[in-house]
Amino acid sequence: MSLIAARGLALRYGTRRVLHDIDFVIERGEIVTIVGPNGSGKTSFLRALLGVVAPSGGRIMRAAGLRVGYVPQQLHIDPGLPLPVARFLSLPVRMTPQAMADVLARVGVPEVMAQNMTTLSGGQFQRVLLARALLARPDILMLDEPTSGLDQPGVASFYRLIEDVRRETGCAVLSVSHDLHVVMSASDRVICINGHICCEGAPHVVRAAPEYRALFGLGTGGALALYQHDHDHDHEEHAPHAG
Repeated sequence: MSLIAARGLALRYGTRRVLHDIDFVIERGEIVTIVGPNGSGKTSFLRALLGVVAPSGGRIMRAAGLRVGYVPQQLHIDPGLPLPVARFLSLPVRMTPQAMADVLARVGVPEVMAQNMTTLSGGQFQRVLLARALLARPDILMLDEPTSGLDQPGVASFYRLIEDVRRETGCAVLSVSHDLHVVMSASDRVICINGHICCEGAPHVVRAAPEYRALFGLGTGGALALYQHDHDHDHEEHAPHAG
């Protein structure tokens, strides 16, 4: 069975229609990236799949016992609140020091265990959020614009880490991106949303789709990839093009 499937998904906030006629499926081990203009319903779609908001129509099916790791777009922590990384990683389920040390090393920040969350750099903070998500041993990672506020090298580094995690654990990855340049060349599929699914497919397919070009024009050169990475698929299909 698919990890998550949606059929005819619709979502309203009051009288405002946010999403309609969404059919979606994600399989184990896939990396799927969602793009779309501001206000297109990307985050609402993710929240519906997470079960945070109830759809107004259609249905969502999840595999039995599905374990989800979630990395939010933003997480505000009161600067006056003493919250060491180790304590944060043990919320709400207490984790062993070894488990925390292992996952922090896995995401590349083994040195921050005793630091306060509010003293972390932007890149360290996002990696700690990822570490907390990985402690759940997820079947699927859901990432809501996880690189907001990071510089371009930080973005590239974070997404390479996500690809490594997928390869090592076999988990699926569903990522929402606000910036076309952070869509990984290694994505198995890109889904372009603007209230509904405008187009979807491999990055080179979406890049060439008239619906995508109508939304984003050619100002980015149609670029959907920040870096080129070795992958099972043919480089010709996934390498970034100038336009």
